[in-house]
Amino acid sequence: MRKRRGRKQFDGDDPFADIASNLSRLVEPVLLYLLATGRAHYGYQLMEEAAHFAITDAHIDAAVIYRTLRVLEQNGLVNSSWAPGAGGPARRLYEVTPAGIAHLKRWAKVLDQRGRAMTYFAQLCSEL
Repeated sequence: MRKRRGRKQFDGDDPFADIASNLSRLVEPVLLYLLATGRAHYGYQLMEEAAHFAITDAHIDAAVIYRTLRVLEQNGLVNSSWAPGAGGPARRLYEVTPAGIAHLKRWAKVLDQRGRAMTYFAQLCSEL
């Protein structure tokens, strides 16, 4: 029998910790953007750059980055190949595909729509 995990308890030091942990799917458009703009091509570069575009202040775990890249590659949105490292082991080089660019454009529409809805909702809440 599998043990059920309890809900994450509110952390008094960070009132947004629980909310932020549920936004990991938003790593996908950030990675696609970074690859599309040429700002990063390797996993470590992507982790560093993704922090600049994070929707939350929560740390983006390396496992989330690599898991997302693997899913993007399986779906034909990203390609990868091994490239020699500069004085070290080979590194995986990632590049966005044309299908990945189209997917990013769909994400942009969704993010715009959700952003407007969130702004409206935040305004309503602040008026209470």
